Order: sequence, then C-alpha cells, then structure tokens
Amino acid sequence: MRIVLATKNEGKVREIAQMMEGAGIEMLSLNHFAALPEIVEDGTTYLENALKKARTVSEFLGETVLADDSGLQVDALGGEPGVYSARYAGEGATDEENNAKLLAKLKEVPGETRTASFFCALVLYQPGGLYHCFEADWRGRIIDEGRGANGFGYDPIFLDPNFNRTAAELPPEIKNKVSHRGQAFAKFKDWLAAGRLG
Repeated sequence: MRIVLATKNEGKVREIAQMMEGAGIEMLSLNHFAALPEIVEDGTTYLENALKKARTVSEFLGETVLADDSGLQVDALGGEPGVYSARYAGEGATDEENNAKLLAKLKEVPGETRTASFFCALVLYQPGGLYHCFEADWRGRIIDEGRGANGFGYDPIFLDPNFNRTAAELPPEIKNKVSHRGQAFAKFKDWLAAGRLG
C-alpha cells in the first residue's frame, strides 16, 4: 500500500519514516510530486488544517493521503502560538526566529509556570472522501534557552519533565514514542494493524 504524506517538511518526513518503519507501507512526501495546489492553512484548529491538507492533496492526486497539523500551546500565553506555530514570527520564519519570539514573550514568566503542550492532529484521507482522525498531546514546559541537536521546530526549548531533557536532546527512538506525533502515529498504526483500512 502507498500513502502520500501531505508535507514537504523534511524534518517531519524523517520523523514519520522512523515511526512507520516496519509497517509495510510505501510513504511518499509532497517532494515527489510537481504542480500541487497551494494549501492555505487557515483553520482555527489543528484538525481543520490537517483535514484540509489531506482532502486537497487526495482529491488532486487521487491517492490515499496522511496529513498532520501540529503545534505548541503555551499555557501562560493563552495557548499561543497554537495553529500559528510554524509562522509565529511571520510567514517564512525559521525555527530559530519562532523560538526567539516565544522566549521573548516568556521573558518575565517564571520557569515553573511555563507549562506547555505539543498537540498533533493526524488525518488519513482516502479517495472518495472517507477519512479517519488520530489526535494526541505531549505535556512539558518551555526552558530559557535551546538545548540539543535532534528534532526541529520548538524541540530545543521544550522540556519533557519525565526525562528532564528537551525534545531535541531525546534520542529519536524515545522521542518517537512519547511525543505528540509519536502517540498519534501509534494510534494510527494500531488502527492499521486492526485491518481497518479499506
């Protein structure tokens, strides 16, 4: 079976490939296709954005598509950056720019109250309009400066209290089990293993 990943983000592609290893599925990213329609992520929830990406790509390619929308929600900031996580510092912002903006907004917030969660909404969309959703979150807190070289996005400043390490310090095999995306993909793999994909 073949599934198209509705992303061009190579960090996300690598992470998903590791999580889906051994599932017997050929995974292709959008980097394998030309002339795709532009998808504006204008939903107010992660699920709306993931569904929009999955549906648009599936209808255009006629393929089964897997899309996720993920983000970071900081409690002291009322859930910011939320669905704007990838473009928190503006359209085309780098991970470093997004992290810098977040840390600047948290400058006066004490460390113990910098609680946050990563959230992932994963949607599998099949030609014909049938779709399935898988969601998960990962609780932690935001630290003062980045640590670690693994991962991408906000990983260097997101501390998992169970390991006392940032997401960027965790080995991929651990991160892919405990992270928001790892948990959502575990639900998806369990669903696949139960033979529910028609």
